[in-house]
Amino acid sequence: MTKALDDLGRLDDWGGVRACVAGMGVSGFAAADNLTHMGAQVIALDDSNSSDRQEKAELLRMLGAEIHLGQGATDLLPEGIDVLITSPGWSPEAPLLAQAKQRGVPIWGEVELAWRLRHPDHAAPWLAITGTNGKTTTVQMLEQILLSAGLRAVACGNVGLPIVEAVMDPEPWDVLAVELSSFQLHYTDSMRAESAVVLNIAEDHLDWYDDMGAYIADKGRIYKGIERACVYNVSDPLTEQLVREADVVEGARAIGFTLGTPSVGMVGLVENVLADRAFIEERQTTAAEICTLEELASQAPHFVANALAAAALALSHGVPHAAVKHALTRFQPDGHRIELVARVGEVDFVDDSKATNPHAATASLNAYESVVWIAGGLAKGARFDDLVLSVRDRLRGVVLIGRDANVIQEALARHAPDMQVMMVLAGDTEDTEDSEVMDTVVRVAAEMAQPGDTVLLAPGCASMDMFTNYSARGDAFAQAVHRWRQTGD
Repeated sequence: MTKALDDLGRLDDWGGVRACVAGMGVSGFAAADNLTHMGAQVIALDDSNSSDRQEKAELLRMLGAEIHLGQGATDLLPEGIDVLITSPGWSPEAPLLAQAKQRGVPIWGEVELAWRLRHPDHAAPWLAITGTNGKTTTVQMLEQILLSAGLRAVACGNVGLPIVEAVMDPEPWDVLAVELSSFQLHYTDSMRAESAVVLNIAEDHLDWYDDMGAYIADKGRIYKGIERACVYNVSDPLTEQLVREADVVEGARAIGFTLGTPSVGMVGLVENVLADRAFIEERQTTAAEICTLEELASQAPHFVANALAAAALALSHGVPHAAVKHALTRFQPDGHRIELVARVGEVDFVDDSKATNPHAATASLNAYESVVWIAGGLAKGARFDDLVLSVRDRLRGVVLIGRDANVIQEALARHAPDMQVMMVLAGDTEDTEDSEVMDTVVRVAAEMAQPGDTVLLAPGCASMDMFTNYSARGDAFAQAVHRWRQTGD
């Protein structure tokens, strides 16, 4: 290499670089594709030999990359590698990454690569979002706000456009709305966002991390080098502590968001109004209206909190209040996020299949007064005691499904021993998706419900024990609700 690896950027020749790309998913393919365009010698590896991977491999081979697919392809790191680009989610204990660490080979994620490939003459600022829950909704809200302000902006990173593709776009962006998972942040070091938010922190991915401390530390990486605003959740002291510990640019501000009345330097609620006391000159004595609760698609507390966080990031970038209001009052969340499926008699059936951990399920349950809760799946090492303690007075009954249903059942037995609980298990089926099980779940839940109740699918667990993903689980629930509604059985 004519230049040291750390000195290489968008305008340099990467011809002397031997780069190994681990994983050929969306981000891995984007990294391999763009590295070949930069002139690097790319070796891409993936244990999967699916048709999707084969199609990507063929495209990359045409560009000159070396591809290895199938079982064992990621067991050994090739010799002479200068940098390993890992897909998010790969554990540091994976053989390929462990070998790279042992050899002293730098390990970058796609986000790290993207930051290094920004064009020096028109590098769009990043407004970055992480948190255990709410990232995707918040980044989509932020994208819509930025577009409403007339900016060329896009949601990228953990959702939407791969971030390498965004920074390599020949037409410069004005600003990027970047969603980052803890996995992505783990392999990111150089990034310096203009403003960032940690929405919340709760137990998650403890099957990947050694402990909560490591998970929290990765979330905190997002605040490193912040230029304008570190946005934090007033109700989550861990997020504020991460701001206090962050090494930021002098003059960067700490901005809280709250569902209570905002103090100076915060955004929050004044009665039924989302209000700004952070980005107006008169913030010592007054607040500016962002929009009203009634104008949002949902008044669920976690949805409102996401809107406040998105507003704070946009306002920190200089977006006018009118553009924030225009976007938030027109924003509709994706499916499977507190989505009303049907109202049968006086009972609502709500799909929040995206609530894939206890923290998200707690937020969803707190949006309703009386709930028949459908829960279960893959717990990923999470515990449910705090959830049950906080929502047990809202629960009419519980219907449990999935491999780790017993984890939730045990928490209910400890903290709500009189709760009506039904287990609906799929057994040892090899089917990926089990519509018959969901039909039974809906029937049992409907029998438990009383007028005014909400039957809520907020599983608190991942879905892959029974379903392809959370969307498939939510679809199965919605279809079962409609079948039950038509048959009355």
